[in-house]
Amino acid sequence: PTSEESSGGYKSKDVIIDPPKAITGRIFLPDIPGPCTSSRPVLVYFHGGGFSIGSTTWLGYHHFLGDFAVVSHSIVLSVDYRLAPEHRLPIAYDDCYSSLEWLCSQVSNEPWLKQADISRVFLSGDSAGGNIVHQVAIKAMRKETLRVKVKGLLLIHTFFGSEERTEKERADGATGYVAMNDMFWKLSIPDGSNRDCFGCNFEKQEVSEAEWREFPAVMVYVAGLDFLKERGVMYAKFLQRKEVKRVKLVETENKSHVFHVFHPKSEATCSLQRQMSEFMKNN
Repeated sequence: PTSEESSGGYKSKDVIIDPPKAITGRIFLPDIPGPCTSSRPVLVYFHGGGFSIGSTTWLGYHHFLGDFAVVSHSIVLSVDYRLAPEHRLPIAYDDCYSSLEWLCSQVSNEPWLKQADISRVFLSGDSAGGNIVHQVAIKAMRKETLRVKVKGLLLIHTFFGSEERTEKERADGATGYVAMNDMFWKLSIPDGSNRDCFGCNFEKQEVSEAEWREFPAVMVYVAGLDFLKERGVMYAKFLQRKEVKRVKLVETENKSHVFHVFHPKSEATCSLQRQMSEFMKNN
């Protein structure tokens, strides 16, 4: 549950982003001692779960993002988008983009956003949420009327795919992981599509060379024991080939997929939070 009283150095509350679509969010506000007259950057976070499961209310996300708000002195908006298979892609992309429009409309009305600097907004997410970050960034870049300025992207253990199997996916012992990923893709991609649709295979995205050069700075986090590590590395190298201005790949060795959600208080998670905070300070 949320707590509007400070707990662990932050407070939290739930907000409604779009009532008809049942899109909600959870805001985390750091409780920094003393008066704060300066504005704070905003991290908009999209949870993982293969587009089909997951929630802002999951304990791991709550602790990870609350603690991150404290470490980074930022305001965090965690978004609950509609889930597949009832709501197939691109609905998750549209729902999460709408959180940026909500941020614009509420920055002057929502008391918890009074210190929010919407010229310093960062998008982050893990697994399917990392995939969503990529798509929302493209849509935000193309929307000239959007007052939010997306300064950087932080993709954690991101979930991409393709019809062509990678070397790791063809290896012995990979059958179970491949079957699980294929299941989530089957549940989430549009009817009649395959894993080469733009939402799954980032190389199929129609983005011009000029747009790639305007893409925000990107930090791609991978975990050494994660079956999706290979896809994350491929994504980072793809952006570098497209001449995105700043792309950095960071690996956490000997850790598994979304370890920060399962172990939000671990030293590896604390290190991830510090790295993310540093990225935000430098962009």
